[in-house]
Amino acid sequence: MKATSDDVVRLVLMNLEHDGGPEEEPGVLPERWRQAYEGILAPLRPDWLGMTELTYSQTRPEATDEEKAAADRRWHAAQEVLGMRGFRANMGQGRNPNGLFVREGTFTLGPQHHHPKVFRTPPANVVLRLPEVPEVPIVTAAFHSAFCSPHGRVAEAYELTSLADKVKAQHGADLDRPRAACWLFGDTNEYPVPIGERVPEIDWSAPEVTDVVHRRHRALKQPDGSWKSCTFLDELMLDCGMHDPARFAALHRDQPGALSATAGYAAVGQGGQRRIDRGYMDAWTIQAVQEVSVIDMAGLSDHHAIDVTLSRRKLIEALRRSFPPLAPWALATEAGPTVTRQGRVHA
Repeated sequence: MKATSDDVVRLVLMNLEHDGGPEEEPGVLPERWRQAYEGILAPLRPDWLGMTELTYSQTRPEATDEEKAAADRRWHAAQEVLGMRGFRANMGQGRNPNGLFVREGTFTLGPQHHHPKVFRTPPANVVLRLPEVPEVPIVTAAFHSAFCSPHGRVAEAYELTSLADKVKAQHGADLDRPRAACWLFGDTNEYPVPIGERVPEIDWSAPEVTDVVHRRHRALKQPDGSWKSCTFLDELMLDCGMHDPARFAALHRDQPGALSATAGYAAVGQGGQRRIDRGYMDAWTIQAVQEVSVIDMAGLSDHHAIDVTLSRRKLIEALRRSFPPLAPWALATEAGPTVTRQGRVHA
């Protein structure tokens, strides 16, 4: 029997390239935006939606009145089409801000937090609660890691662990301590630890890699002159006991397609397709994952979207800590990783 909307909670991450483009004329939204929101997102009826390129839905303080009015028009239209409440992160140095939407019939809303420092593009960070377990906050964030700086992404990754840290106290046996959950979804601009992945690693020395600036943004030059893909965020999240729902679906729900590439299909000279759009969930709520799908966005965006379906019953049990947590790295390798002092992982 197919699960009804009351039986599941749906989390979606979409990177709609440059927000679908500018208005065709004042008040007329671009066709790519309409196809994404009206044709894909609205029928999916997500309960939580992270958007990582709200280029024309948010403005800087110095924007013109016309630009601010256009951004507000688009933002209100998105909420109306989706039937969800939206939260925009503040602008950072990057020009593609983050945002997220929440279905108020599914969650009660806590505070929105802003992160003005460190992040090139600040995450949209909103705390939610499930009505059945109102005492447990769910810390959620939509993020877009810096595209141009491996060192910048390291700093941003550590800042994201401050959100995952809300779960830390629950790893002990003290049941009186307050519980918390954490969901982080975003365009990582990095690669997953390759153990168990379906998408081949990029050979950065291959002649097909002609975008050498992109290589410097996405890989680290080794002492012998070779290149190693940046995987720092994934390693850090795994060390912190966070888990990728796509890995969970592939290993525990027999859904290998969950590990399909999400980007790179529209780029030339950058090394091919890769799985850079990912989610991370705490060690309890990850076990509520029922299904993970990669939504084909070819023709609309340079990234595919991710659709994560959770069992509502299992999510309630997870928030109540009715079963043990999933061990760190459990989904990345059966035997566990071997990690050097520098944090590099060796299978």
